[in-house]
Amino acid sequence: MTGPTTRIPAVLPRAPTFVGSGLTHVGRVRDSNEDSILTDPSGVVWAIADGMGGYGHGDVASDIVTDCLSRLKDDALAGPELRTKLAEANAAVISQARAQRLDGMGATVVAMMIQNAIATIAWAGDCRAYLLRQGGLRLLTHDHTVVQDMVDQGLLDIRDRDEHPERHIVTRAVGAQSELEVDTVTVPLISGDRLMLCSDGLTACLADQQLATMLGEKGNPEDVCAAMMTKALELGAPDNVSVIAVFAREG
Repeated sequence: MTGPTTRIPAVLPRAPTFVGSGLTHVGRVRDSNEDSILTDPSGVVWAIADGMGGYGHGDVASDIVTDCLSRLKDDALAGPELRTKLAEANAAVISQARAQRLDGMGATVVAMMIQNAIATIAWAGDCRAYLLRQGGLRLLTHDHTVVQDMVDQGLLDIRDRDEHPERHIVTRAVGAQSELEVDTVTVPLISGDRLMLCSDGLTACLADQQLATMLGEKGNPEDVCAAMMTKALELGAPDNVSVIAVFAREG
């Protein structure tokens, strides 16, 4: 005869919490900063929009993008709602450009929502998102540029991508076409993960190996962003520079 069964409650790992910070800077060459960043104290919504330099009023376009994204609700369905808000931003940028007769006004964008330890990332253009996990750096986005198309077609070695003279020619951007095509990716996150969003002004200065080293340094997200910005400025920062770092910590 056996005695009563004692149930031992399962101990489930606690979901990580998320803390982050961001910085944007005009750089060493540009006269104005056409980047706009969105940081979220609640740890849910993050974004960088890079106004299309040289076309006029890129700062207006990037502000429209981050303003639309700031209206995302924390409990929204991430993928569909990111697409919806970016479509709204696309229409608003086109409308503003027509009203002010500003042909070519637009912005590239990378946006991220974190819900239930899952990051959903949406982007158009050459702003990027990276994940550092256990020392390994992974690029989560895929540039929408002429140069990346050349890499995809086997016409250019990927190692030469970020040094190519036409690397800034984008094939997608908010405000460029009446219909905006957005790519998305979802990534389950674990404690210790470090995420980074950035404009091409940062990757023009720092190679992936440098990004991996600096993103993995001890300190908080503010320290990491400050160190990356300082290094980019030391290296000349020929474009506006924006960076956001988000860390997953044990809950």
